[in-house]
Amino acid sequence: MGRRGAPVTRRLDFDPDTVERDLAALVLTIVELLRQLVERQALRRVEVGDLTDDQEERIGMTLMLLEDRMELLRERFGLTPEDLNLDLGPLGTLLPTDQSS
Repeated sequence: MGRRGAPVTRRLDFDPDTVERDLAALVLTIVELLRQLVERQALRRVEVGDLTDDQEERIGMTLMLLEDRMELLRERFGLTPEDLNLDLGPLGTLLPTDQSS
């Protein structure tokens, strides 16, 4: 709220030339974050022995296909993996930079 309880109006400046790319980057960032979380969970379940061989195979194939599609979409919009890694200031980056973690 602004002065005297009046609502604060904020303007968003969209560049029509980059709005599609920026939106794609945001969506792909969310998908990449979810992909990494699912991958970590799957690895934990494999380590614990919680999955059948068939389930392990299906999860592995699904994650590989998703990674391939992500690469194709990044190329389509001229994005790099680094473009999807939001800087959260003092918290660091959204996605781990070391893929081995």
